[in-house]
Amino acid sequence: MNYDLIVIGSGPGGYVAAIRASQLGLKTAIVEKESLGGICLNWGCIPTKALLKSAQVFEYINHSADYGITIEGQGKVDFGAVIKRSRNVADGMSKGVQFLMKKNKIDVIMGFGKLKGAGKVEVKAADGTIAEHQAKHIILATGGRSRELPSLKQDGKKVIGYRQAMNLPQQPKSMVVVGSGAIGIEFAYFYNSIGTKVTVVEFLDNIVPLEDEDVSKGLARSLKKQGIEIMTSSTVESVDSTGDLCKVNIKTDKGNVVIEAEVVLSAIGISTNLEGIGLEEVGVKTDKGKVLVDDYYKTNIEGVYAIGDIVKGQALAHVASAEGITCVEKIAGLHVEPINYNNIPGCTYCSPEVASVGYTEKAAKEAGYEIKVGKFPFSASGKASAAGAKDGFVKVIFDAKYGEFLGAHMMGYNVTEMIAEVVAARKLECTGHDIIKTVHPHPTMSEAVMEAAADAYGEVIHL
Repeated sequence: MNYDLIVIGSGPGGYVAAIRASQLGLKTAIVEKESLGGICLNWGCIPTKALLKSAQVFEYINHSADYGITIEGQGKVDFGAVIKRSRNVADGMSKGVQFLMKKNKIDVIMGFGKLKGAGKVEVKAADGTIAEHQAKHIILATGGRSRELPSLKQDGKKVIGYRQAMNLPQQPKSMVVVGSGAIGIEFAYFYNSIGTKVTVVEFLDNIVPLEDEDVSKGLARSLKKQGIEIMTSSTVESVDSTGDLCKVNIKTDKGNVVIEAEVVLSAIGISTNLEGIGLEEVGVKTDKGKVLVDDYYKTNIEGVYAIGDIVKGQALAHVASAEGITCVEKIAGLHVEPINYNNIPGCTYCSPEVASVGYTEKAAKEAGYEIKVGKFPFSASGKASAAGAKDGFVKVIFDAKYGEFLGAHMMGYNVTEMIAEVVAARKLECTGHDIIKTVHPHPTMSEAVMEAAADAYGEVIHL
């Protein structure tokens, strides 16, 4: 078949790019080796949120007395049913993508896609049959997978990655989570909430190390209160999984310790899926596991583009989607602005949630800014008190000279739904005083953004 565009990979980068291309009049096909929606819909963002919601409901039941409600007996986790619900949610979302493909008249080609010379894509189906398709433009959106370390080889049963963590046959009594980024912390919170003994091991000095230091320290305090053991400045040297329990040898600044656990979850990031897709044969340039692209995702080879986890930038679903849209609109000849990677929100969906965008306080100082910092704790929020969710805060950072909104860092109930306000404000170049004078509804969690801005300028009312 001949197409205007073929997209290899149907994750949130690939399928979004395909839909936008179809909207712009391009005859489009998408190649997928497993399930439409990619890792995000099937084994990542979506099913993990379903697991986390089950954990939240269980916590509500266990603390119902705090809200004046008595429940006879004790809440019990049906682990199999929790996993089944998560899989059903993922399956429903994947079917939704199938519908979108049909609605937008996009051809879905199931199989493993590979570049095969100028404008050609070879697709090997599950039954081994091979077909070749042609396109003026080809977008690579092959995503990533759980990264492995030599000291932490995954066997899929006792030493696992995120994919196995959301589909275990039974709930483990104990778990060591290696890595405290979003994936590690979300699974640590989920399993701890339903009764698994969890230890988090982090190589760096703070958990969620990309976040502002106040958030990292605040979240560590909260998770420790919930019963999660946290070991920072620590490295897993080896794992002996030959016995009934894994023996995890951990190097700390006070010497080596051995922790036993039923399961070890490796959550140390992702590796890009670049193998076997024809990059070397066609001559597409890569560096350190990433495809080299320009600001509009064009590679060094005419007609070949790359987006998502396999290129520079944050490995996040919403980043991949934005890149796919930007890439396709540029191909179609529209006027497009390059993505500002310093205005990408990051979210971690544990409880309390974490959300942030822009400069941390440390990064703003290192960039040479004189800054104004404001902080508003949810303990002073009427809505947070009413919701029984007083843990956390909103922290905002402004340039002292011009009032530029440099960054925001949040920890608390539902803050992942609040961060978009700051992303939009920064996009529109709002100043600190613009935020202060934007009337926020009361009582809401979101008015903490206004209050934090007021605190930065010495105008805060409710502190």
